[in-house]
Amino acid sequence: MLVPGEILGERFVLELSIGVGGMGTVYRALDRATGRHVAVKVGRDDERREDARFEAEIALLAELSHRGIVGYVAHGTSSAGRPFLAMELLEGEDLGARLARGPLSIPEALAVIRGAAEALVEPHRRGIVHRDLKPSNLFLVARAPERVTILDFGIARG
Repeated sequence: MLVPGEILGERFVLELSIGVGGMGTVYRALDRATGRHVAVKVGRDDERREDARFEAEIALLAELSHRGIVGYVAHGTSSAGRPFLAMELLEGEDLGARLARGPLSIPEALAVIRGAAEALVEPHRRGIVHRDLKPSNLFLVARAPERVTILDFGIARG
């Protein structure tokens, strides 16, 4: 586990852990190059066999650009040899958290579906399938269903 204050790639100053997933931990970090906060996903120390999958996610996200797909910032390797991926930091909540409070209205549900479908056009055009669309991978920026953003291309295939 990394600690607050640690610097990755001589650029990203880790501040706090904001999530843990199957392939690693996501931290809020300060990007010293821009002065903005980003999300930095760092591969797990005990999962070296997942490095190829993590590297594939990095390569895929680096080539995709759509307002409905989390934005790539940079990538590299930590001093401990763990791969990391810096992405735009999104403020809001994932669809799973939103649904835990109650169902979406019909217009909200249609906005989520429409936004996710529009975002998937670009990867599908390139022959890439996400393979893990679920409420926790659909993020509502500013908690707004019409601002859905797709996360986690970790098991995508092209």
